[in-house]
Amino acid sequence: MARVDLVRRAQIGLRRRAKSRSQLVQAAMTLISTRPVDAITVEQVAGKAGVAKGTFYTHFENLDAMRAAVTEELTNEFHELLQPQRAAIADPVEKIANGCAAFITQALRNPTWGGLTARGIWAFPAVAKAVQARLDEDLRCAILTRRLASIPAEVAFDIVVGIVLQAMRSASEKKLSPDDLPVIVAAVLRALGVRADEASQIARRISDRHIKDADRCPPQSSMTNNQGDEHAD
Repeated sequence: MARVDLVRRAQIGLRRRAKSRSQLVQAAMTLISTRPVDAITVEQVAGKAGVAKGTFYTHFENLDAMRAAVTEELTNEFHELLQPQRAAIADPVEKIANGCAAFITQALRNPTWGGLTARGIWAFPAVAKAVQARLDEDLRCAILTRRLASIPAEVAFDIVVGIVLQAMRSASEKKLSPDDLPVIVAAVLRALGVRADEASQIARRISDRHIKDADRCPPQSSMTNNQGDEHAD
């Protein structure tokens, strides 16, 4: 009996540790959505998470370790956000449109996540690198197959990221609606050299799919508002 109790206590302890760690990571992500990464302190993260300051150091040696955890969380979320539909799309231009729509739709569904990504993506080099790798691949393929204008891939990358991050920032401030999605995606494609009629058709088709999926499913991001419900150590 005592042995069973010890096992159960160990399981409870592991669950509580996992929960308090998750609370800290989510609190850090929420803070980063509204302020510079370097301005965030341990006290702020612990306070936002609703745990004691000592709990922070139970999970993370320092703020750099916490930032690494946030990087891992964001990278995983980006993979989950893009991969399911990306694998089913052959046209590189549609892949670009799909990625734009996926990020903006997620920002519309979860404004806090949108603010975090728009503000923090360049603060986490590994996250930026993961996004850039996929987008560069699609851009270069589209340019080589003459689906896009013959412009340097680096310039094309700046065009896409600049428009999408600004749209996500607007979504995080609730200045954007789902009706704006196809307009923004079409603007990205037209800026890359896609004909206006084709850009509008692709943008509408991709956007409709994402909006319908968003209506059926809860937000995909792990960012929640449940920080502070448990003062776990």
